[in-house]
Amino acid sequence: MNDQPEQRRYHHGDLRTALLDAAERSVRAQGAAQLSLRDLARAVGVSHAAPRRHFADRQQLLDALAEEGFTRLGESIRRALAAADDDFAARTRGAASAFAHFATENPALLELMNSTKHQGAPSVTRTAEVAFEPIFELIREGQARNILEAGEPEELGLILYATINGITTLVNTNMVPAGRLDELTDIAVGQFLRGAAGGAGGRAT
Repeated sequence: MNDQPEQRRYHHGDLRTALLDAAERSVRAQGAAQLSLRDLARAVGVSHAAPRRHFADRQQLLDALAEEGFTRLGESIRRALAAADDDFAARTRGAASAFAHFATENPALLELMNSTKHQGAPSVTRTAEVAFEPIFELIREGQARNILEAGEPEELGLILYATINGITTLVNTNMVPAGRLDELTDIAVGQFLRGAAGGAGGRAT
């Protein structure tokens, strides 16, 4: 396939989007380790050199896919917070549930997102921080209202993240039925709120 048909078919960033979509399907099917630019080019029907117009190498594509994943996760958390009522516990449950469902619906992508972030890719790290910032804002609000104990919001956020992540890992490895995800997430958030209660056990309302 020559360049002219490719340019007609994939214009205004369409090739980049097509490659990211194909990359996510590949990661979901066989994990990030097996992904290659040549295979992705074949999957979307372009020459093996075409992907390098957008991604210099395989790692750059994986970084971009991880960024997109964190962007989608952040949007999901924000939608959940916007949909919840003013009750603090309900908003906390909504945010936790959004993460839990993302993690169980996209386990391979989440694994890539976390591993890429820890490899020190600055753009991925920034996107991850933006994704989780609504949860930190919620924690700071809880501290200001004496619902949650004082301290570093990131530390409390890490505890909540680790708890929900543990539940999703059990679901993803079939150690816990997927049908219990919402139930266990609600229980975990309740225990988190009680354990992190501020003052004389501030009420999460």
